[in-house]
Amino acid sequence: MKSPKRHLTALAAALGVVAGAGAGYLVQAGREPKLPTLVQPPLPQARGPQPAPLTEARDRKVRNDGDLRELLLEKPSGAITPDSVPSQGWMNLYDYADMWGDPEAVEAADTFLEEQEFLRAAVTGWEAGGQEVHVWLAQFEQQKDFAAPANDSAGTRYGAETDPDVESRPIPGTGEGRAYVHPKLYREPGGAPYYRAEAHASRGDLSVHIWVYDDDPVPWRTIMDLAERQMERV
Repeated sequence: MKSPKRHLTALAAALGVVAGAGAGYLVQAGREPKLPTLVQPPLPQARGPQPAPLTEARDRKVRNDGDLRELLLEKPSGAITPDSVPSQGWMNLYDYADMWGDPEAVEAADTFLEEQEFLRAAVTGWEAGGQEVHVWLAQFEQQKDFAAPANDSAGTRYGAETDPDVESRPIPGTGEGRAYVHPKLYREPGGAPYYRAEAHASRGDLSVHIWVYDDDPVPWRTIMDLAERQMERV
């Protein structure tokens, strides 16, 4: 961290440069011009066909401002919806923050999400055989912080990486988006053990989170297919 003295010295130097430039400009403005005024002829305007406006399907802004639930993956035929998935498919800030677990973490997450301009979140999920899938899609306003979805994705990626045995791979076409497979059984107090996989990525004003829980180890093709198909929709 810079010391206050060093910071003020750098600030004074910067202001000195600005002040010197301003003084030089005033001196030059008071002198008679020695060169003739340059006159540039008007430039011709471009003619020809204009590009067609984006359709609603291709205009991400229009699409994202609509019903976010329509951007979520569709539930497979024959699968059932877990009780933990809200019936209306929406999740508020406090529900979204609750994924952090303990009360102190939830409170910290609330503050973080408010600072990141959390707007809304849509959620879906299904159970098929011994596997359960949850897909969350969060939207941020981005009026103050254009990195909000990236920050949200980075926070959940950090949580996934706290498992010393976790394996990860990049999700193609998503920048820093990654998928994770936890190869060892997770034993939750008071519950049956299970295997896990997850994926976290962001695009534009949206952040995507996917979790897969299974009685058997989750194959890479399962989590990667879900992540790639979901990112194609946003």
